[in-house]
Amino acid sequence: MENRPSPSTIPDAPGSYQFLDGKGRIIYVGKASSLRSRLTSYFQSPERLTAKTAQMVSEAERVEWIQVRNEHEAIMLEYNLIKLHRPRFNIALRDDKSYPYLALTKTDKWPRVRVVREAKRKGTKYFGPYANAGAIRETLGLAVRSCPVRTCTDSKFASHERLGRPCLLFHIEQCCGPCTGKVSKEQYDDLVGNIERLLDGRAQQLLAEMKDRMKQASSELRFEEAAKFRDRIATVETAMESQQMVSGAEEDFDLFGVHGDELEASIQVFRIRKGRMIGRKGFIFDKPDELSGRQVIEFALENTYADRSIEVPSRLYLPEMPEDEEGFVGFLSELRGEGKSPVKLLVPMRGDKRRLLETAVANAKDELFRARLRRGADLAKRSEALTELQSYLNLPCAPLRIECFDMSHLQGTDYVGSMVVTEDGIPKRSEYRRFKVRSNIGNDDYSAMREVLIRRLKHLVEVEAGKSSSGKLSRAPDLLVVDGGKGQLGVACEVVSSLGLVGRFSLASLAKKFEEVYVPEEPDPREIPRNSEALYMLQRLRDESHRFAITYHRNLRTKRMTASVLDDVDGVGAARKKRLIKHFGSVKVMKAASKEELLEIPWLPDSVGEAVYDRLHGLGEKATGFE
Repeated sequence: MENRPSPSTIPDAPGSYQFLDGKGRIIYVGKASSLRSRLTSYFQSPERLTAKTAQMVSEAERVEWIQVRNEHEAIMLEYNLIKLHRPRFNIALRDDKSYPYLALTKTDKWPRVRVVREAKRKGTKYFGPYANAGAIRETLGLAVRSCPVRTCTDSKFASHERLGRPCLLFHIEQCCGPCTGKVSKEQYDDLVGNIERLLDGRAQQLLAEMKDRMKQASSELRFEEAAKFRDRIATVETAMESQQMVSGAEEDFDLFGVHGDELEASIQVFRIRKGRMIGRKGFIFDKPDELSGRQVIEFALENTYADRSIEVPSRLYLPEMPEDEEGFVGFLSELRGEGKSPVKLLVPMRGDKRRLLETAVANAKDELFRARLRRGADLAKRSEALTELQSYLNLPCAPLRIECFDMSHLQGTDYVGSMVVTEDGIPKRSEYRRFKVRSNIGNDDYSAMREVLIRRLKHLVEVEAGKSSSGKLSRAPDLLVVDGGKGQLGVACEVVSSLGLVGRFSLASLAKKFEEVYVPEEPDPREIPRNSEALYMLQRLRDESHRFAITYHRNLRTKRMTASVLDDVDGVGAARKKRLIKHFGSVKVMKAASKEELLEIPWLPDSVGEAVYDRLHGLGEKATGFE
C-alpha cells in the first residue's frame, strides 16, 4: 500500500476502517476495538498474511477510518458501509443474504421476542438489523434480563402451560413465567411496552421509572425487590450503550463536526440515512483571514453542497449557526429542489445528536492532527518551511536548530517553563527541558521567562568557557523563539545581551492572538503569509512547547494538592499517615487534638506522636503555614 499511515497517527479507539484503491473505491471495510492495533496488523510482511489479505493490501492505495464511541457502534457502522459500498473483499457480507432482526410479536396473546431472518410480517415489530449473531445475542440477553418477557416458541409455551410449571428461564429470571400464571396480563403488557422502548432506543423514561420503583421499594424495606430493580437498571444502561450509532428512528440528516485554530480548520460531515450512518466526507482548509466559527460553518456548507455531489437532506445539525442563517436556509433549500420540504439548520444541545456531534468533532480533530503530522514528515515541506523562515525573518542562514520557550502557571502558583527543540524541522525530544521557576515572583510572566532563559543560556556560556561538561545542550540554536509578544521578546533580548551572546543566534516571538511574529528592533510584526509553511512550523513549535509546559504544570499542581502537612515527619510513612488520618477523620481534627491524645494511640510510638504534634503546631524543624 502506497500511502501507509504511521502507527502514531492512528487513534487507539474503536471504529470502522476502509481500504480504498487508486480510483477511490472502497475495496474492504472492517471494524476494530482499537483502530491502531488492527490496522498495524495489516502492515507487515505479505508472507505473514493470508493470501486474500495480502492481495487486498497490495491493491489498496490508502486507508481511512471513522472513530466511534464503542465496539457496538463500530459493528453497526461496518454493517452500514458494507451494505452501501459492497466491497469485493468483504466476501462474507457481499451477498444478498438477510441480516438478523429482533422481532416482537405484538399480536400474540403473550408477545415474545425472537431472532428472525425473514420478510416482515404484519403485527410484528422489528428492531435492527444487526451485523452479526454475537451482537444480536448480546442485545437480546440484556433486554430480557431487564424486561423478562418470553423468548420461547409457541409449542414450548403450550407444553409448560399443560405441565403447570415454568422452564429454566423463569428460574434464572430471564422470563416472568406467563405460561403458568406467574404474572398477570396487565403486568406482562407493561413489560412488553418497556422492552419495546428499550429496543427502540427510548430507554430514558424506562430508566427513570425503574429508579423510582427501586427507591420506593427500598423506602418500604422491600430490599430484595429493590435489588432486582437495581440489577435491571444496570442492564438497561448497558443495553443503551449497545444501541446503534444513530437512534432507531428512520430519519435523514447530515451532521457537521468542526475543529480548527487560527490557521486551519478540519470539517467532518456524517451522512445519516434512514437512521444509519452510511458514510462521511472530510476536508481541511486553510483560513485566509481570521474567521469566526460561524464563518467556518458557512464555508463548510458551501464546500459540501455547492457542487451538488451530495444531496441536501431536510435537516442539518451544526455546532453553531452560520452568520447568514436565513440566506443559507434559502440557498440549501433551493439546492434540495422544488417540491421538497425546506432545509432546517439545527444545533443539538443534548441527547443522541449531541453525542454524535462530539464524535464528529473528535474525528475532525484527529484528521487535522494526522494532516499536520504528514506535513511535518514531508522532507520537501520541511525544507520549504526553513527556507521561508530564513527569508521572512531575514536570518543569516536557514534555522536548522530552533529552540522555543513557553511558560505556564495558575494565578502565579506552580510557575514552570518549557523548552522544545527541533533540528531540520523534526522535534528532538531528547533535548526537551522543563524548568521549575525558583524565584518568588508572583504573577509575572516576564520575570519567569527571564529566569528560564538565563538558566538555559548560562549553561551554554559555561560549556563554551569549559566550566561545564558539554552534555546534550552544548549547541547554540540558530533561532530562539519565545511564546508571546514584544514584551517577551524584549526580555529575551535583555538576557542575551547580559550574557554576551548578541549576534550568536537570532531571536523571534510568536503572539498567539493574531499569530504575529516579532523580531528585535522592529516595532511592527513581520509579514508572514497565513498559509505559509514557515508560519505552520512556528505554530507547531509553539503548540508543542505549550503542551510540554502545561503537562509539567499539571503534574506539579497535582503533587502540591495531594501533599500533606505530615510529609517528611520522621517515622510517618504512607501507611502510618493514612492510618492517622483515618483515626482522626481529618488533619484539621488531628491538629485540634492535644499531645496526650496523640501519645495515647497504642500503635503510634511516643517519639513519632511528639514529632507529629510539633509539626502540626509549627514547633518542628519544618514549620508550615497550615491552617
